[in-house]
Amino acid sequence: MTRIGFIGLGNMGGPMAANLARAGHGVQVFDLMPENMDKAIAAGCIAAGDAREAVSGCEVVISMLPAGEHVRGLWLGESAGEKGGQDLLAALPVGALLIDSSTIDVASARQVGKAAKARGIRFIDAPVSGGVAGATAGTLTFIIGGEPADFEAAKPILALMGQNLFHAGPLGAGQIAKMCNNMLLAIHMAGTAEALALGVKEGLDPGVLSTIMGKSSGNNWSLERYNPWPGVMENAPASRGYQGGFMTRLMVKDLGLAMGLAEHAHSAVPMGALARNLFNLHAQQGQGGLDFSSILTLYRSKEAGKE
Repeated sequence: MTRIGFIGLGNMGGPMAANLARAGHGVQVFDLMPENMDKAIAAGCIAAGDAREAVSGCEVVISMLPAGEHVRGLWLGESAGEKGGQDLLAALPVGALLIDSSTIDVASARQVGKAAKARGIRFIDAPVSGGVAGATAGTLTFIIGGEPADFEAAKPILALMGQNLFHAGPLGAGQIAKMCNNMLLAIHMAGTAEALALGVKEGLDPGVLSTIMGKSSGNNWSLERYNPWPGVMENAPASRGYQGGFMTRLMVKDLGLAMGLAEHAHSAVPMGALARNLFNLHAQQGQGGLDFSSILTLYRSKEAGKE
């Protein structure tokens, strides 16, 4: 049994920690939201009073937080009033493995990794893909940046939460690959919603059209696994009022990270930029808390306005 600290028990982190506990590990957890803590305890995790207690004496620590500022605040104490700061890294034993599965900017990942290394702590950036369903089922994809030896050391733990483990390259490479993936995800989700809205506007059944495109050259993950039209796919967020899943505001955040990466690389991303504008508009219209597949409603509202 490995003693694991887990900080951040939201839609993704909660199920991930639960899978580790179910595998028989001692998982010490902390989250600022009491309801998230209650769910983790019910799943067999051990409640900690604060972040320091959660990581104390742990061989492996995992953090799953919303943005780079939260990761830096937790481990480096950069946020005003953040409890622990640099001392939180110091609470880990030399040789401990720190896995940050947050999707954050590359600079933050490298900054925390450098500070960890200076204290003799191994660090990998390991953002995930697969959504809440993948986190619950333990079928996530982990995209890892860091030293090959640290990636190998993390594999037994990561394999309890995911099916696909990819070493993308050195520190920060996991974040780069994740940004490229999510930019493409946003593009094909917006395109899928647009195509479905057009077909339905002209009288086609969304389920029939989805089947046709799914067996044709237009097939993609959003169409086949995460259909944005309500009722077409029983287990998709679209069929439960776009609740749960990957919130629009988080997609907007990730697209902002991708645009920053593109600027740094002097790389043209016109379709990524358009997708960011569409999802940003959708969020500004009050849909930021809905699953990102709700971008379909942006097209449907425009149709309604023309009728």
